[in-house]
Amino acid sequence: MAASAQASAPAARRRPDLTFWQIWNMSFGFLGIQFGFALQGGFVSRIFQTLGAEKDALPLLWIAAPLTGLLVQPIVGYLSDRTWHPILGRRRPYFVIGAILSSIALLFMPHSPALWIAVGTLWVLDASINVSMEPFRALVADKLNEGQRSYGFVVQTLIIGIGTWVASNLPWFVTQMGVSNEAAPGVVPPSVQVAFAIGAFVFLASILVTVFTTSEYPPDDLAQFEQEKAKGRFFRDIGHNIRHMPRQMRRIGVVQFFSWFAFFAMWSMATPALTEHVFKAPAPQAGAYDMAVPAEAAAFAADNKAFQDAADLVGVAMGWYGLSSMVVALLLAFYAARFVLNRRLVHGAALVVGGVGFLGMYAVESLWLLKLCFVGVGVAWASILSMPYALLAGCLEEKRMGVFMGLFNMFIVLPQITAALVLGPVVREAFGNHAIYALMLSGASLLLAAAFVIRVRENPALEPIPEPGGRALRG
Repeated sequence: MAASAQASAPAARRRPDLTFWQIWNMSFGFLGIQFGFALQGGFVSRIFQTLGAEKDALPLLWIAAPLTGLLVQPIVGYLSDRTWHPILGRRRPYFVIGAILSSIALLFMPHSPALWIAVGTLWVLDASINVSMEPFRALVADKLNEGQRSYGFVVQTLIIGIGTWVASNLPWFVTQMGVSNEAAPGVVPPSVQVAFAIGAFVFLASILVTVFTTSEYPPDDLAQFEQEKAKGRFFRDIGHNIRHMPRQMRRIGVVQFFSWFAFFAMWSMATPALTEHVFKAPAPQAGAYDMAVPAEAAAFAADNKAFQDAADLVGVAMGWYGLSSMVVALLLAFYAARFVLNRRLVHGAALVVGGVGFLGMYAVESLWLLKLCFVGVGVAWASILSMPYALLAGCLEEKRMGVFMGLFNMFIVLPQITAALVLGPVVREAFGNHAIYALMLSGASLLLAAAFVIRVRENPALEPIPEPGGRALRG
């Protein structure tokens, strides 16, 4: 049965191999996407705390990010599979729409006058980033043959690493250039505002580089493509594809669950955890100070400056996970261009290194040791952004690459939703409101993810999915 299913699957078209610079240009828009994600991941909790959020409330305030991904990515993947524009092609229209909306949200976020407005802006920002991001994963699979896909996803990860490192250091760098890192109670410092404005520009500019330098392959038979598109029913098709999800996707999905739980905990809790545990400068709550008393107003200003400076240093340290992921991606790119990469082995080892990095944060007392821990986290991050997609792409039919890459996002957003709901109460009730233990959970979660890599297949065969209403072709 399995053999006949494989024989009945349409043969994948052989694409011409691309050069490094063609793959680089194709992926360059991810620089801007990662500027958006790094500024969001490194500094949104800082903005929330500046606007008065309690640290145990931060994970729930962050729930906008995974919820928008859960809704947006499958929809965008489904639509982009059924899009063909004579100039912009299949995926690039979504790049442009997402880039424009994301840039507007980045500009507005640090100027939010109240916490609820900042939370609402996070919904818009994350939804917009997801509109651009999901088609980028599908574009690599569209353009590259199986032999180049590991290489393509690794180059993409290299660009992501560059974006993470630069964007994470932006507020610190802007402060060093003389922009103030101080502000009145409930106001985000100008240094953060300028950093987000730079991020908005880079986001849009880098997306346009990809749009203007990369072409896409049209459907083999445009008339048949239009007929199939007209027959599409979104909810029926999405439900059908979920029910017939490839086995390889389910296995990788378990690994993804624990991996992304770990990183959501980091993004939402690293600022309160590390400013408090490592730098001894927790965020001051304006309500605890009598601003009418000059001495207390001065004490708030001093404590707030200490927190903002410490938050800059947390951003600098987090930048090192981007830097190390860039180096790891570069090494993997050189290797994958010349040799066959054992993606399962690489991924399992990288997750173990990342787990040890998180666990080590409990014991550090200096910026340099904290950077070293984030170097380990970056090793895991480089693999998470490339190896699961390379392991998955080979078992998917080309015509449904976009929708399945979107559905694969479920295994990214569901653990983040889980973390958003349980992390705050766990930290508050089980860990005495010591946020550092959220990062210990991150370490344990990555080690669990590494254990489940054993179930993943290294070279999965194409798993053809039956058309809606047809019989399953599995053995």
